[in-house]
Amino acid sequence: MSLDADWRADVDAVDAALIDEYQSGFPVESRPFERVAGEIAVETGVDVDAAEVLDRVRDLRERGVFRRFGAVLNPPVIGSSTLAAVRAPEERFDEIAEVINGYRQVNHNYRRDHEWNQWFVVTAGSREKRDAILAEIEERTGCEVLNLPMLTDYYIDLEFPVVNGDRFARESGEARSASNSASGEQSDPRASGTDVSATRISEDARGDLTALEADLLVAIQDGFPLSSTPYADVASEIDAPIEDVLAAVERLLADGCIKRIGCVVNHVVTGFTNNCMVVWDVPDDELDARGEAVGSLPYVTLCYHRPRRPEQGWEYDLFTMIHGREAEAVDAKIDELAAEYLPFDHERLYSTETLKQTGARYEELVADESGN
Repeated sequence: MSLDADWRADVDAVDAALIDEYQSGFPVESRPFERVAGEIAVETGVDVDAAEVLDRVRDLRERGVFRRFGAVLNPPVIGSSTLAAVRAPEERFDEIAEVINGYRQVNHNYRRDHEWNQWFVVTAGSREKRDAILAEIEERTGCEVLNLPMLTDYYIDLEFPVVNGDRFARESGEARSASNSASGEQSDPRASGTDVSATRISEDARGDLTALEADLLVAIQDGFPLSSTPYADVASEIDAPIEDVLAAVERLLADGCIKRIGCVVNHVVTGFTNNCMVVWDVPDDELDARGEAVGSLPYVTLCYHRPRRPEQGWEYDLFTMIHGREAEAVDAKIDELAAEYLPFDHERLYSTETLKQTGARYEELVADESGN
């Protein structure tokens, strides 16, 4: 699905606010759209009520601007997740992709322009289950697997200011935040997603979830109901009091199991069609300082540390991702990174084909089921 190139010309101020301002920070309360309607009315000067805001969110989802409405969950905190790659011979590429994509624990798979040409994410309920899946993929495909679990998260967020003409994600938010700071105004937390620090990720992470939290994650993994009372609807589905559900959502946000709540934008159909994963050989004693500095840059959407695998010829330890509208602009920013921030050996792994893209399945994470 794609939108017309000039689709943004038909977006009014209310839709623009919903698209760009409510990808995170959505209210956790019994009737959240009433709060959103009030905030948008103040911001835009347009008198809207909760019912109209809800209808607009439904319409934007139907048009493909939003992929879904709800929580963005954080698999490495809830379970055990890794980025993996294989070197698939071209004549067997589709066959190998079919094997890998057949695992429900594989939620992303991309062809990338590199010797390691299939890159996929495995998210399982435990490290043991995750590694068993990787071993099985090796056996079934005959391809060596490069296993690169995340060790440190410097900055990860995929919010896209899509209504304006920004070339990269995060540009407008950073500009608004800087402008507010310069003028002495209090920054809007939605205006700048930057919260950069070296957050260690355990490969054995389990969310230590209560039964209610586990039920809640399964219920919301594909999004919230698009109703005036989404939290109450979820509470009814899992047979829990709404007060307990609201408190659980707040806890899961605080613990990092939920990264954000809001309208999840489809960045591809809204123009951010070019992305490049760049891997860097950063000296170990500089890694945190470099990672935090690069994670603060307004055009870097992902920045994290994964292990070197010298025995497999993999010498890179810092990963960055840039999402942009034009390939040339993305390349120029990578050049800037190399010249000014990361003067180290690096490789650019361009995504050339999406082989699989789904959300992680949380029945697996909370129950640690067996099988594939």
